[in-house]
Amino acid sequence: MKKIKYKVIKNIELNDKVMEMTLLGETSGLKPGQFVNIQLEGLHLRRPISVCDIKGDKLIILYKVVGKGTEFMKNIQGGYLDILTELGNGYDLSKSGDKPLLIGGGIGIPPMYYLAKKLIEEGKKVKVILGFNTKDEIFYEEKFKNLGAQVFITTVDGSYGSKGFVTDKMKEVDYSYFYTCGPEPMLKAVHKISKTSGQFSFEERMGCGFGACMGCSCKTITGFKRICKEGPVLDKEEILWKD
Repeated sequence: MKKIKYKVIKNIELNDKVMEMTLLGETSGLKPGQFVNIQLEGLHLRRPISVCDIKGDKLIILYKVVGKGTEFMKNIQGGYLDILTELGNGYDLSKSGDKPLLIGGGIGIPPMYYLAKKLIEEGKKVKVILGFNTKDEIFYEEKFKNLGAQVFITTVDGSYGSKGFVTDKMKEVDYSYFYTCGPEPMLKAVHKISKTSGQFSFEERMGCGFGACMGCSCKTITGFKRICKEGPVLDKEEILWKD
């Protein structure tokens, strides 16, 4: 973990709810699947946000405007942010095989982008399923394609791509391993139908973001793990779902 002041150099809308922020600062230690924890003026708890991309000394994050903190972030233009970085364990790329499948739902899509980028750099044939409720919510489709990934889009209402859920498309795709991030109902469904081993990235409310407060602990087959420290990535075989 490092504490760094990042300069905000861009903060733009991707759609009505999703923003893309570009930050300038040290990025050398960040890995796919890790997150940063952002201090916002006047708010007690930091906001954990997944790493979406790294371009040299630029860190790109995406966030959904859903509450007081992200509403505050939406209006930031310029200045500096106090950020805890290199948090969490990140994805293990060594398990991917030659045809990894990446499955992202909604704001769980951003960490899939940097992961796809790194896997493609290793020569892997990456397939990506991106799930949304409707066409108006879609973001980053072309960016994934520009990386060289094979991209499938699903929308619940059928307004774009395949109608249905990411799990409907999973049944049609051949893959050697999978990585996923998204809302818990989606993750449960992916776990149930997946044909191989894989890795899941979880979202939990976090107090500190680095393992001290124990507030984001969850039970696994090997005992309790902290999502912010031993996670947010867990292997398929160790997950115990809540009732």
